This record gives sequence, C-alpha cells and structure tokens, in this order.
Amino acid sequence: MKDMSLWDGGDWTFVIALVVLGAFLTIGALIAAGRKPEFAGHPKGLYMLFFAEMWERFSYYGMRALLILYLTQHWLFSDGKSNLIYGAYTSLVYITPVLGGYLADRYLGQRKAVLFGGVLLAFGHLFMAFEGVGGQDDPTINIFWLALALIIVGSGFLKANISVMVGQLYRLTDMRRDAAYTIFYMGINSGAAIGTILVGYLGQKLGWAYGFGLAGIGMIAGLIVFVLGKRVLLGAGEAPAPLSRQKEWALYGTGVAAVFVMWGLIQYQDVIQNLLLVSGSLLLVYVAAVAALQLPYGKIAKAPGDSRAILIAGMAAMLFLPLSDALGLPLSDDGARVIGLTIAQLIYIIGMVVVLAGLAIEKFRIEHHARDRIYAILFLIGLNPLFWGLFEQAGGSFNLYTDRYVDIGSVPASLFQSINPIYIILFAPVFATLWQVLGKRGLEPSAPAKFALALAQVGLGFLVFVWGARSVGPEALTPVIFVFLLYLLHTTGELCLSPVGLSAMNRLAPSFMASLIMGAWFYMTAVGNFVAGKIGEATGGESGEMTKEATLAIYNEIGWITLGVSVVVLALSPIVKKWMHLDTLRDREEDVAGSSELAEPQAGGVHPEPKPAS
Repeated sequence: MKDMSLWDGGDWTFVIALVVLGAFLTIGALIAAGRKPEFAGHPKGLYMLFFAEMWERFSYYGMRALLILYLTQHWLFSDGKSNLIYGAYTSLVYITPVLGGYLADRYLGQRKAVLFGGVLLAFGHLFMAFEGVGGQDDPTINIFWLALALIIVGSGFLKANISVMVGQLYRLTDMRRDAAYTIFYMGINSGAAIGTILVGYLGQKLGWAYGFGLAGIGMIAGLIVFVLGKRVLLGAGEAPAPLSRQKEWALYGTGVAAVFVMWGLIQYQDVIQNLLLVSGSLLLVYVAAVAALQLPYGKIAKAPGDSRAILIAGMAAMLFLPLSDALGLPLSDDGARVIGLTIAQLIYIIGMVVVLAGLAIEKFRIEHHARDRIYAILFLIGLNPLFWGLFEQAGGSFNLYTDRYVDIGSVPASLFQSINPIYIILFAPVFATLWQVLGKRGLEPSAPAKFALALAQVGLGFLVFVWGARSVGPEALTPVIFVFLLYLLHTTGELCLSPVGLSAMNRLAPSFMASLIMGAWFYMTAVGNFVAGKIGEATGGESGEMTKEATLAIYNEIGWITLGVSVVVLALSPIVKKWMHLDTLRDREEDVAGSSELAEPQAGGVHPEPKPAS
C-alpha cells in the first residue's frame, strides 16, 4: 500500500469520497433498520429510491467520466472521432426514456421497468470491464459497443420511471412533495460526484477494468437495494392493468431488440446525425401541427382535409432525406446537385416550406393565447440544443483538454467531472431561494430571461477559461483554478435553464399535448448532446488530434457566439413572456412527469396518461 506521506491530491480525494460514501451507507442502514414506516417525516420508500438512484448515478457518471479517455487511450480512436462517439452515445441516452416511459405507463408499470432497466445497466457496466488488448482491430470492441447499447436502453427504462415513483409515494396535494424531490435529487448528484471520483480514480490509476468494474458493482448494489425495498414502496409503480406473462415477456423482448438497434446505431454516427436532424425538425413541426389542427377543432380528425393533406405531404417529403441517405440512393450523391443542394436535401427543404405554409394557414383558427404559448414553447425548445451542445463539452473535449493541457499534478483528469454535481448540491438551494425571494418582490426574471442568463453564463465560462489559458502563454499548462471557474459558470447556467425549462414546458403545454411537448424537450436535449460531439470533433481539426491553441480558438468562438445569442434572447424575452400569457393560465389536475426535475434533464422521460384497466 502507498505510504500516506506520498499521497497526492487524487489519493486524498479518493479517500474523502470513500468516507462520504461510507457515511451515506451507514445512514441508509439506520433508516432501513428503523421500525417506523417513515423517517424524518417522509415514507421509507423515498429513501429506498434515493439509494437505488444514487447507485445508478454512481455507475453512470463514473463510466461517463472515463469514456472519452477510454476511447482515445485504449481503443485508439482519434480525438475528433472519440468526441463524435461520445456525443452519439449521450444523445441516445436522452432519447430512450421516450420508449421506457411509454412502455411503463401503458403496460409494465414503473417498478418492473426500473428493475428491467437496472438489469440491462448492470450487464452494460460489467461488459465495459472487458478490455481486450485495445485498438480498433481488437474483436473485443464489439463487446464495448454492446456495453454502450445496454447502458443506453437500460437508462431509458430506469431514468424514465424512477423519479415518477417518488411522486407516486405522495398525494397530489401533499405539501411534502417538493421536499421529497429535493432529497431525491440530492441523491442523484451525490451519487454522480462520488461515482465520478471513485470510478475515475480506479480507472486511471489501476486500470480501466477496475474503474468500469466498480461502476458495475455499484449498479448491482442499486438493484439489490431496489429489490429488497419493494415492500416500502406501498404499491407505487405497479402496472396500470394486469398483464399476462406472455405480454410482459414480449415487452422485455422489445427492450432487448432495442439494445441490438442501439448496438448498430452507435457504430454509425453519421446515421444518428441524419436521424436527429430530420426527426428533430419533424418533431417540432409535429408539435406545431397538432396544436394547429387540434386546438381549433378539438380533434385532428375534424380538421379540414386539405390542411391535413398539406401537412402530411410536407412531413413525408422531410422524411425523404434520411431514408435516401440510409438506403444510399443516388439522389443523395454529391454529383446530383441543384443550386448547390443534393436532390434529397432540396426535397427536404420543399417539404419544410409546405409544412410551414400549412401551419401559417391554420394558425389564424387557433385561440390566440393557446397559439402564443406554442410559439413560446418552440422558442425555448429551440434554445435547448445550443446550451447542452456547449455544456456537454465537459465529458468530451474539455475532459481531454484537462487531461493534457491543465496543471492538475497527479490528480486524474476524470475526477474533475465531480465538480459539477458538487456545485449543484451547493448552489441548487441558493437558486431556489433566490427565485422565491425575487418572486415575492416582483423581480424574478421570466423563463426566457433565465434562458438568456443561462446562455450568457455558459458562453462566459468558455471565455474566462480561454483568457486564463492564454494568459500563461502557449507552452505553459493552464492553471487549474480556471477549470473550477468554468464549471462554476456552467453550473449556475444549468440551474437557470434545466429546472426552469422543464417547469415552463409543464405550465405552458395544452393538457392534451403535455407528454408530446415534454418529449420534444428531451429530444432536443439529445440533439444538443450530439451537437456537443460535433463541436468536440472540431477540436481535433483536420488531423483529428486535439491541439491546445486550436481547442482554445474554438472555445473562444463558441463563447462569443453564445454570448451574442444570449443578448438577442434577452432582448426578445419581453415578447416571449407576453406570448406565455401567464395571467390566464389555469391549474392542471396533476403535473407532467419530469416537471419537478432539478438540474438533470434526462431524468423524467415521457409519460402519457396510463392505460385504463379494461
């Protein structure tokens, strides 16, 4: 064992995280041993979910902290390609809660969906520990792709549903609900911070298999907590209607099939790019189309046939681009160009114009308050990819930069991924209190103004970092203090956007579109993660290998662009606030799942109304 006198900052950080984890587990054991059904005024089920989710986030964020380093150092992908893979992976993690939330609410129930997702995640994290000899020619890389696919689908089933179960422990009118979610999300960020430190330390100090193996053990621990704690859930998360064994296994089969789909997709990032581009724009158009046709007529089927035909034809034309690319049709070839565009791209643009024309015709039939709120929703959703595209550099290009060009001594670079969740634990209560105090005085910024603040802070974070890195000269390592400053500004920006955006989607969405709009929010977050991969790819330049000055030049450029966008958003915020018509909003009987999420955008998933028992 290493002599304590020789311990460095990484060693001490590891031990401190280990002590904190031990303290959490001791508290958990004391709660479990208690005879009363509640602890500190909350049902025991809350604490069971707290620890199950803490372990899941321990595994996920621990693995995430190592991923970009593993891709470049073990599998020997170029820096640019590694960032693209990282962006594709995280974007798919944000999309699969749509499937997991839907299947749970309609058929499985949240408890079985979480259990199934946990099993997939455990296998995924354990498979990550199979290193092989390294390099892209090693057949073991197929196990790596399978591991990523298992984690992607497992996250969809688990993350889409476990936070919903917290709400099911309380009545809708129970004043303890907000406090319960605060406790739960402290578990999320505690697990993220501890897992990043412990998994990252073992992975970089002892070997990849040790780090990923610990992530797998953490996920198994979470599964054990969840299974043994079934009785304290008091029926929360059960299926909405009795389900035959055959149908239940068919649903699990759907999940397994999704794993193999993801196994194929994650290896072809260009396909993911086209799918996200076209399906993302289609989704936003669909949101607008549903609003345009259902708000004035009550049902889409009652809308005029010509309006429906225009929208369907336009959306079909928009689908032509990804299908043409996927099938390798000659209409997608560079040689088949008209006015600088491939024929497939031209058909896509024509389709979008047709759709927009149809929506423009229909918008005059919509009650103007409802119509304006849809405009506000689309405005806010449109900003989502920009913010997350920059923010998610943390696990990609910024992780590589920290490893190579920051003066971190002997501390593993992956440990710095813990700064964001630690900042969230420290500052989330501060921001919640700040908004309440300002609200009582009539000074609270509107949702679009908070989005402007979020963009300003994420852009400023990069500019401050670039200034600090350049101030010491091109040959010197960047002082580590600027890493902490960047994460500080990015975290405060996150707290201005993530919970605010989820709340805005919940408040502004018409009741019949609530799940659709929440799904659009999460989907555009996925697009943002892929954008992050593309930005990270650019830091590799033409050679694919990152350089200090090229990376700083890109950070400087995106910082100034985002700062400029934030000024425009701030200038438009009074108009968007007016579109929201907050004075005429009516209460909904219950919240949309995900509306209480705090600083973790993928947690909620999409939850339609449960299927009634037949």
